[in-house]
Amino acid sequence: MRSFVAALPKVESHVHLLGSASSDTVLRLSRRHPECGVPVDEHELRAFYEFTDFAHFIDVYVTVNGLVRTGADIRTLIDGLAADLAANNVRYAEVTVSAHSHLCRGMDVDELAEALEGGRAAALAEHGVHLAWIFDIPAPGDEPDGMVTVDFAVRRRPQGTVGFGLGGPEIGQPRGRYARAFAIAREAGLHSVPHAGETTGPESIWSALNDLRAERIGHGTSAVKDEKLLAHLAEHAIPLEVCPTSNLRTRVVADLASHPLPRLLDAGVPVTINTDDPGMFHCDLNGEYLLCHTEFGLGRSDLADLARAGVRAAFCDDELRATLLAEIDAVEARFTR
Repeated sequence: MRSFVAALPKVESHVHLLGSASSDTVLRLSRRHPECGVPVDEHELRAFYEFTDFAHFIDVYVTVNGLVRTGADIRTLIDGLAADLAANNVRYAEVTVSAHSHLCRGMDVDELAEALEGGRAAALAEHGVHLAWIFDIPAPGDEPDGMVTVDFAVRRRPQGTVGFGLGGPEIGQPRGRYARAFAIAREAGLHSVPHAGETTGPESIWSALNDLRAERIGHGTSAVKDEKLLAHLAEHAIPLEVCPTSNLRTRVVADLASHPLPRLLDAGVPVTINTDDPGMFHCDLNGEYLLCHTEFGLGRSDLADLARAGVRAAFCDDELRATLLAEIDAVEARFTR
């Protein structure tokens, strides 16, 4: 099974650039910027990443974000991410970038955009990984309505930009508050991919669908509490970006036995498997697929279907999509002969 999972070409549709940083990458940055208060020792950093709840996770995330000061820091993040993706046979990834979090710390607009573009080109040339960008409003940081983020995403629009998202805490941040920014992004041709229903109930997902015209939902695990919503997601083929280890580490679920993934699949909801913040959660995409086998009993054909769902939900070009689907078919055939 490990060999099968390793051989599967994969897409990652929910991974944050900052949270993807491995321990080695974060230590490089923390030693470069020791004044930020992020541990410079590996054992201390691992302890720093032991989260008590979702709010604590956000606090740590904001602290680590303080390490990213320059375009060179952005390139360091991208280089590390691309190498880790390649090691997991991830061929295409849509990476969420909280541009506002970097711009508000004084990074120049062009410096950020050029670092993203340069890092993207290097990821393909050096690792064979296609990267695309989703710029998210880091609610509640980009107050009052996310216009700083949408201005960067639409006006500067670095090469590879495909989507517009909404992250950060959900509680006290109704999805509809950001409807204007999402309308501008959609009009500019960007796909709507907000987080919803991770730490809030199904009403947050309904709002993302109705107010933000979401095409995919980040997390969306609370959909299992609403049968009508499950039927709607299945009927309209709206994918949920599910991140099992993330949900466990942020205490969104008590244990994997109570994770809603099997119920989502049984309801016919399209599901993509992702890592979210693999550097902070000590996971990788191969491990998430294996977890689906060991914890949820999914076999080779099920895992191949999850890989196909990731490809079909991606905003890549048709040629790459066809190539990846054909390769998944070939790998499944080779391992089931």
